[in-house]
Amino acid sequence: MAAMRPKRHAVRLFAFLLPLIAAACSGDGGPPRVVEARPDAPAPARGESLLRRAMLVGHNAARADVGVAPLVWDDALARSAAAYAQEMARTGRFAHAEQPQGPRREGENLFTGTRGAYGYDEMVALWVAEKRDFVNRAVPDASRSGNWGGVAHYVQIVWRGSRAMGCAMASSRRDDYLVCRYSPAGNVVGERAF
Repeated sequence: MAAMRPKRHAVRLFAFLLPLIAAACSGDGGPPRVVEARPDAPAPARGESLLRRAMLVGHNAARADVGVAPLVWDDALARSAAAYAQEMARTGRFAHAEQPQGPRREGENLFTGTRGAYGYDEMVALWVAEKRDFVNRAVPDASRSGNWGGVAHYVQIVWRGSRAMGCAMASSRRDDYLVCRYSPAGNVVGERAF
């Protein structure tokens, strides 16, 4: 894997945010998109089985680190993620999906970056790297820096109540869009991750 160069990547990361902070997740406040060809790195391998494996390995390693039970793959969540990833690729709108409140709500982590520039393991590693600012306090006070959005991907990954996940990626001509969905949803205001 090529060395990651944080803050120089063409990456905008957002996490599942509750209505309390949904306005911060509109995509308008993210860093500018920069095309990164990464000619020094081979094109990352792609495919549904590779995506599934990379996401399960990355998520469950992070969960094991904090003593939380592993997630299982759910095909229905993966189909839901695929539909939304395809919508973002088609429209170019990078923002969280509108979902109903209540028990049917799915947790959601999103990633977008230059098409073909990032491996699946790099995508999940960027979410897991948010651990550096995480403190296990009630949401939204789970960040050392006070920036809740800076840890929300990680919080969803290690949320003790989440049991299943499904992910999918779709691409436009210039961007990759990764969507992971979780059930039950995490990032519940007033609760701790674990």
